[in-house]
Amino acid sequence: MPVPTKRKIAVVTTSRADYGHLYRTLKELQTRPEINLQLIALGAHFSPVFGNTFKEIEADDFAIDERVECLISSDTDVGMAKTIGVATLGLADVLGKMRPDILLLIADRYEMLAPAAVALALRIPIAHIEGGDVSEGAIDDAVRNALTKMSHIHFTTTENARLRVLAMGEEAWRVHRVGSPSLDNLRRRQLFSREELEADLKIDLQQSTVVVAYHPVTIVRDTITEADAVFAALERLEQQIIFCYPNADAGSHELIKRAEAFCQNRPNAHLFVNLNHLKYWSLLKHADLLVGNSSSGIMETASLALPTVNVGMRQKGRERAQNILDAAPEKDSILEMVNKGLSANFRQSLKGMTNPYGDGTASEKIVEILCSVPLGEKLLIKREVPLENGKWRHNETAQTFEAGADL
Repeated sequence: MPVPTKRKIAVVTTSRADYGHLYRTLKELQTRPEINLQLIALGAHFSPVFGNTFKEIEADDFAIDERVECLISSDTDVGMAKTIGVATLGLADVLGKMRPDILLLIADRYEMLAPAAVALALRIPIAHIEGGDVSEGAIDDAVRNALTKMSHIHFTTTENARLRVLAMGEEAWRVHRVGSPSLDNLRRRQLFSREELEADLKIDLQQSTVVVAYHPVTIVRDTITEADAVFAALERLEQQIIFCYPNADAGSHELIKRAEAFCQNRPNAHLFVNLNHLKYWSLLKHADLLVGNSSSGIMETASLALPTVNVGMRQKGRERAQNILDAAPEKDSILEMVNKGLSANFRQSLKGMTNPYGDGTASEKIVEILCSVPLGEKLLIKREVPLENGKWRHNETAQTFEAGADL
């Protein structure tokens, strides 16, 4: 009998953030004998400024099959646009040679447009994680929606996200609610104890600690326009401040400079270039509060019942649990929410809360579907769901969705 051909799944990672989300999924794929896992790393992974995080991938015993150096050393939107172009050129050769059965992409980073565009031209089916989410204050929102329409299998984090993808006219059999794979780390991995984390990071976590995860607001021309209020509020806090590096977006270099200057003037403030996902989760577990505008503040902190002050417009529209305190990008508003988040009453109110982004079993669900979904033309050729009286009709689910409805 002929030996069954392994199913070739290629996965793209561009930064420490998406690698942390993909870690458990990669581990699951790695254990499947019927899967030939191929890993493509690009972008910020090969930037010394952002910590050369490709080394973390290798330390986790993953082989990087292809490397695409494409991140333009710039702090502008033109640099972001050029990065997409350089990545597209590099990935054309990589994917043209690799020709995977499925290309797995995650989330909404602008550089993810490059592998999606190349895969489209090469007729490679795309599976996409986190379609249907919303973040109106960043170009990520448009990127995410573009990736959804270019993809052939959808893994959504919530039921509302699944409904949004269906409302975009995607066939119901292609759309699967699985939860966020980033939460799998909490269920499957042992976090550092306070003493272990203190020794590793050389900090004292017995004092009250505020973690800051703040990124440029890429939907506006001045991407750091809200940062003045954030740093003004942080200046008023007595707690220990721990900054995580921002994403590699326009304005990130300026945010790094401001964080470095802040830490130079505060003995109890620290900036970490690269906290891997396990150290980051452990830090959140032992912190008192998170301040910023990161998606992790919305999607992940709920699993730890960690009070989170979400600042400004970047995450506008994203589903929230009750641990999220939204603050306007104004000093007084931020301080008001910080004080509320640090209060014993608010922390007590979060006991027993659940995370709307899943239960930490997303990776198993994703891999099971990737192993079983039909390949060939059935997967590649998408059929638009028909409109009937201005509504999408999904016969598989006996549900109708108004075209363009706000779900």
